[in-house]
Amino acid sequence: MKVLLVSIDAKYIHTNNAVRLLEANSSYPIITIEKTIKDSAETILNEIRQNNPDIVGFSVYIWNVNLIKEILHNLNNQPFEVILGGPEVSYEPEEFLRIPSVNLIVRGEGEIVFDEIIKRKKEGKSLSDLSNIAYSERGQIFVKPIQEIKDLSKIKLPYFRNEDLQHLKHRISYVEASRGCPFKCSYCLSSLEKSVRFFPVESVKKALSYLVKNGAKTIKFLDRTFNANRHSMDIIKHIIEIDNEDVTFQFEITGDMLDRKLIEYIHKHARKGLFRFEIGIQSLNDTTNLLVDRKQNNQKLFDTIKIIQQNEIIDLHLDLIAGLPKEDLLSFKHTFDQVFFLGTKELQLGFLKMLRGTKIRNQAPLFGYEFSDKAPYEIIKNNVLLENDLSKIRLVEEMLEIHHNKGHFGKNMHDYLLSQPSAFDELLRFGTHYTLNGYKTKGYQIKELYERVFEIVDENTKFLFLEDYLKRSPIKPQRLKIFVPTKEERNQILTSISKKHNILLNKLYKHSILHIHNNNYLCAYYQNQKCIIFKGDI
Repeated sequence: MKVLLVSIDAKYIHTNNAVRLLEANSSYPIITIEKTIKDSAETILNEIRQNNPDIVGFSVYIWNVNLIKEILHNLNNQPFEVILGGPEVSYEPEEFLRIPSVNLIVRGEGEIVFDEIIKRKKEGKSLSDLSNIAYSERGQIFVKPIQEIKDLSKIKLPYFRNEDLQHLKHRISYVEASRGCPFKCSYCLSSLEKSVRFFPVESVKKALSYLVKNGAKTIKFLDRTFNANRHSMDIIKHIIEIDNEDVTFQFEITGDMLDRKLIEYIHKHARKGLFRFEIGIQSLNDTTNLLVDRKQNNQKLFDTIKIIQQNEIIDLHLDLIAGLPKEDLLSFKHTFDQVFFLGTKELQLGFLKMLRGTKIRNQAPLFGYEFSDKAPYEIIKNNVLLENDLSKIRLVEEMLEIHHNKGHFGKNMHDYLLSQPSAFDELLRFGTHYTLNGYKTKGYQIKELYERVFEIVDENTKFLFLEDYLKRSPIKPQRLKIFVPTKEERNQILTSISKKHNILLNKLYKHSILHIHNNNYLCAYYQNQKCIIFKGDI
């Protein structure tokens, strides 16, 4: 029996652990193919047929479900069985079982049950007594309960595939040290898991050593709350021991319960950039947090973030969610500003997704939610946040990405936004300017971004942003036609810089950019893939 597993990732850099886990824990040979959502349904279908399988399994998520549905609807009279698995089909599986080409759905963790399914199909035995499955028989749909794998030591880890070695440098390696979450946030699928379970720590450490030794650049833990793992300090110490100066480890952290001893240990023993912590703040509204079953000590959370930031060893990524219950535009603006003013380098603003199976989706009528019926099921409005409010927040999100998160601008833009009474309002002002002028938020040149901002800030701020623009590139960028010196000013200033810094004058003329404002000059000199800034009075 030939089994083919299909992984369709959001991007090439992502790695699908699900198909690798099924392969590692199968008693039978399994073939895997990996595609991305940029591949067409026809391309994927052709590759499936070329493999001539008996069983085809799809790993289904919110980012690939629409493409997989297209594939399934084009599978007419196929000579193979189709099995679906993954979070998108584990809950409310009835919709997918109504697709004629779908034979079976694996619900929840599939490592053990999938192997049993293959065994029984090979032997021609019934599946009716198995848990973790859903299927249709004689027009009737049967949905069996999900049972968690209590002892994770029974699962073989999927990180040692020879086929992956050539890709480790170019893709994110995903690792699990635990499953489940101690919290029950009503918008999160992890809230549906009954318990927190841990993989054997020595096995996890062995996997990490293997990945680092073989060139992995980015290793991201899939644990919903890494610091809830009783082995978190042991794993952190091991990571520091195996650090090769060329790898980054990423974790999802619950900030208000993060052990200060762990932070202190990292600050004392780790290099800058080895660790990246992603902290989901989501909302500072106490009523909102209570309604989504989320407990959060905001003061303790902020104190922890400030401690992490002081040493600049751990990279921080903070998350917010717009559209949670009872958080109107004014409340969300307050949340955004308070979090932004912490000064973190990266702040992600996401929008509530009404995921299948979650409590918040079942409560949608209670809070007046309207949401898209297509993945990722993002909200359209609720009873305190109207469509126009969400449009404003989306504008802020776009401006946040362009003018803060992506690194197109530097410290001066960062400080400027921090100096405003409301960073939310200022980014909304940027976004409104983009909208009124029909400016693109994708497919732009960096030079264009600066020119757009220059249209709405004062002269002194423009001069500050010029420094960001000049410093961001190691080679001479396109000139911005602003604060241009006269020929005499240029000769005077470059001659002075040449003498003071012992740089040949002809090199300065060839490799520098000079701007003047209010009798102050800003000169950027580019040599050997490096930008040197000279500033002073005329």
